[in-house]
Amino acid sequence: MNPTAGRILSLNVGGPRTVVWNGNPVVTSIWKNPVTGRRAVSATNVEGDRQSDLRVHGGPDKAVYVYAAEDIDWWEGQLGRTLRPGVFGENLTVETPHPLGDSLLGDRWAIGSALFEVSQPRLPCHKLGIRMGDMAFVRRFVHAGRFGLYLRVIRPGDIGAGDSITVVDRPAHRVSVDLVARTFLVDRSRAGELLAAPQLPEPWRDWVREQVATPATLSAGAIPTAQSDRDAPVI
Repeated sequence: MNPTAGRILSLNVGGPRTVVWNGNPVVTSIWKNPVTGRRAVSATNVEGDRQSDLRVHGGPDKAVYVYAAEDIDWWEGQLGRTLRPGVFGENLTVETPHPLGDSLLGDRWAIGSALFEVSQPRLPCHKLGIRMGDMAFVRRFVHAGRFGLYLRVIRPGDIGAGDSITVVDRPAHRVSVDLVARTFLVDRSRAGELLAAPQLPEPWRDWVREQVATPATLSAGAIPTAQSDRDAPVI
């Protein structure tokens, strides 16, 4: 195991704001801005950050959202424009030697004085489309498979831009962030494999049990537009 998972390039926070989309007001916290200095991390969020819809965002299993700078660079090439840190609503924009999707559920990351655990992938909702000014972007995001990941907080502490990320523990299973996302979005025939990860949040475990009892396989590439954080097991 390579203990180095990278470093934080930007720490981003934001709170609820009301935007108008198709003539309707929408409350969202997806706009995140980089901050300087160190910020405390609690069991449910980063100091100065607040989620708008706690039904599908935030909570212990979605306390901190992480996205890779390498993936932002890739999207810049796809979209033909510059994208700033926090554009995907991430709290941590990170530099990593390996794709974030290869992270295993239960990987433990030491950052600053805090300890985190990888909990699940981010599945996009319509608010990402609003943030990007294009509702079709949600589908593009899903097809790209560059989801980023959520962390739960094992030990509160403080973190800041420039902090290194060190993997201090890896589980014995092979359930990766990408496997969870693609099982939900592409091929549910693999759902049973997710139960090998004790760190899989309980709502996801309930969803897996339902899939095993009544399989509903989707063909690769046939990703429903409606699939999103809102449709995923609610944490």
